[in-house]
Amino acid sequence: MKELKVLQITDSLNVGGTEVLAVNMANVFLDYNISSHFCTTRQEGFLKDKLKKEVRYIHLKRKSTLDFKALIKLKKYIKKNQIHIVHAHSTSLFFACVLKMMYPNFKLFWHNHTGVNVNLSGLKFYIIKFLTKFTSGIVNVNEELAVWSKNRLGNKNVIQVNNFPLFTDTDRFTNLYGVINKRIVCLAALRPEKDHLNLLEAFNIVQNKFPDWTLHLIGKDYNNEYSNKIKRYISNHKLKENVFMYDMCSDIKNILEQASIGVLSSENEGLPISLLEYGLANLPVLTTDVGECKKVINHHKAIVVPKRSDIFAKALLEIIEGNLLRKEISDSLNKNVISFFSKENFISKIKKFYDK
Repeated sequence: MKELKVLQITDSLNVGGTEVLAVNMANVFLDYNISSHFCTTRQEGFLKDKLKKEVRYIHLKRKSTLDFKALIKLKKYIKKNQIHIVHAHSTSLFFACVLKMMYPNFKLFWHNHTGVNVNLSGLKFYIIKFLTKFTSGIVNVNEELAVWSKNRLGNKNVIQVNNFPLFTDTDRFTNLYGVINKRIVCLAALRPEKDHLNLLEAFNIVQNKFPDWTLHLIGKDYNNEYSNKIKRYISNHKLKENVFMYDMCSDIKNILEQASIGVLSSENEGLPISLLEYGLANLPVLTTDVGECKKVINHHKAIVVPKRSDIFAKALLEIIEGNLLRKEISDSLNKNVISFFSKENFISKIKKFYDK
C-alpha cells in the first residue's frame, strides 16, 4: 500500500480555531504513517513554530486573490511531492479550487469550520456552492454545518467530524495578572461573532459582587472597530484593573493552568477548539448555546442562551460561588472531551473519508 500524502492549506498561521486544528492534524498525521505537508497562502504566524520538523512546509506569500505566481509555486510543489490529498481549511477554499482547475491530479477536501456559514445568502453563498463542486467531499465541524453542506450546497459526500484538542506546547512565558484562583479566561480572537461585549457586560455585573476576580482575554487583536469597542467598554466602565487583554498567545496549556474558569460568549460557533481545550485542562466552564457547544458540555448549569448578559452573569455567579458545582462541571466536561473528542476518533474518520 503506497504512503498517503496530505497537504493542509490555511491562509495564515495566526492563532485561531481553524489554524490550531490544521496544525494539530498535520502533526498527528505523522503518528499514523501519513506523509504530512502544510501550506500557508498569505501569512505565517505564531503557530508555524508548533509544526513538527517532520511536517514539510511551504509558504506562498500570496499578494492577491488570484496570485498566479503563488498558484504555480504550489502546483509545482504538489507535483514534485506527489500529493494525493489537499485539505483546504475555511477561507482557503477559493485558492485551492483555482489550483484544482489548473492541476486536477489530486483529491480536494474542504474543512468547513465556520458556524455562521449556515446563514450565508446571496453572492457569497453561490460562490461557495459553485466552489464545492470541485471538491471530493466536505468535512464539517458540527451537525448543523453537515446538514447545510448536504442540503443547501448539494454535496453528496459530507461528513461531520469532531474537532480534537492537543497540548504540545510546554512553554511558560505568559503570566496572567490578578489573584490566584480568581481568574476567568476567554480564548477567542477578537471577532464580532465571539461577542466579547456580551461577556464584558456580564463580567461587569459579576465584578460588582466579586471585585477581586479578573477576566483575561486571549486572542488575536485585529485593531479594528470591533476591537476598539471592547477597549472603550473596558475604559468607560473602569475595568482596566480587572480585565486584561493579551493578544495572541501560543502557550495555552500554561495559561489554562493559571485559570479558574473558562468562558465563551459567542453568538455563532462551529465546534470551538477553545472549549475542548478547557475540558482537556479540566476547567469548569460557562458557554453560550451555539453550534456544537451543548454537545461538548453535558451539564445544564454550564450553558446559557446567547446575547443575554444578565443570564450569563447569573450563571457565572453561581459557578463562582459553588465549589462543588465547579468540580461537577469540570469533571463532566473532561470526561466527555477525552471520550468523544480524541485524536484517535478524528483520524479514523478522516482516513476513511479520504478513501471514499
